[in-house]
Amino acid sequence: MNILGIESSCDETAAAIYTDGGLISNVVASQTIHEKYGGVVPELASRAHQQSIFGTVEQALHEAGMSPSDIDAVAVTQGPGLMGALLVGLCFAKGFSISHGTRLIGVNHMDAHMYANFIENEQTFPFLCLTVSGGHTQLIHVTEPFSHHLLGKTRDDAAGEAFDKIGKILGLPYPAGPVMDKRAKNGNPKFHKFPQSMLKEGFDFSFSGLKTSVLYYLQNKGDEAAQQAFLDDHLDDVCASVSEAITEVLIKKLDRAVSETGCKTVLLAGGVSANSMLRAKAQKLAQKRDLRLMIPKMAYCTDNAAMIAITGHMLAKRGQFNDLSLKPFARVS
Repeated sequence: MNILGIESSCDETAAAIYTDGGLISNVVASQTIHEKYGGVVPELASRAHQQSIFGTVEQALHEAGMSPSDIDAVAVTQGPGLMGALLVGLCFAKGFSISHGTRLIGVNHMDAHMYANFIENEQTFPFLCLTVSGGHTQLIHVTEPFSHHLLGKTRDDAAGEAFDKIGKILGLPYPAGPVMDKRAKNGNPKFHKFPQSMLKEGFDFSFSGLKTSVLYYLQNKGDEAAQQAFLDDHLDDVCASVSEAITEVLIKKLDRAVSETGCKTVLLAGGVSANSMLRAKAQKLAQKRDLRLMIPKMAYCTDNAAMIAITGHMLAKRGQFNDLSLKPFARVS
């Protein structure tokens, strides 16, 4: 099976080719137009997808040394995501399917983040997956392919969303998550103890209180000039302390899930799985608990089409295809 994967759920237009022999091309066209607005503008994202999707798919086919006639099925992100952005990818996939007689596969974006771990690792079940991104924070127990049990999720801000919003408070450019991670490497994570919400309450997460705590902490330093002077001296320490608060909650909940389920395989997924502090703590937990830990390489952490293509390949092998009535969904029910 030769699978063309298409991803357009947010602000990355991506295409990839996955075959029985593995991944052979993966192209991502990033959108920079959102930087000056401090966040993704849905209408602008949709327009950018329309402008780049044809060229992105064409490049993925070229790098794979294939033509459209070599493709057996086109897998496309069905949701969750921005509705306008999803429609661009889905309409293109349907057009490709009609034009070239290929099968169509709808892929859940969150499933794909998990299965991105299998691009370079052998498929192993059961496993626990901590999925952390700008829009979602979930702890999932997977017993077999596409058999998922949601243990916990965020009740408000996702972990990546918290990083970005707090980064904005600190005056960092968007997206702030990677910048905070870089600054945190040179800071003291014990500089200030920010709240770690719902630490002993099941598997759900909450990060909106942390954002408020950082805001008040900064305001207590005085007027804007005093706040800026404080950040000039201690920005790295504040970034490290925020990262400590977020990652401690994530890892402690994951540790509790390991105890409750008895799973010996643990996966990280989503854009925040690229966070260096989270990765280090996950590796430490794996050593302590004698776990098999999988973390995607950086290129497969953030939104990409390789994860869509491999998930589509797994669905195709199970005979799970869709027809042209396939519809996008903005949120997971």
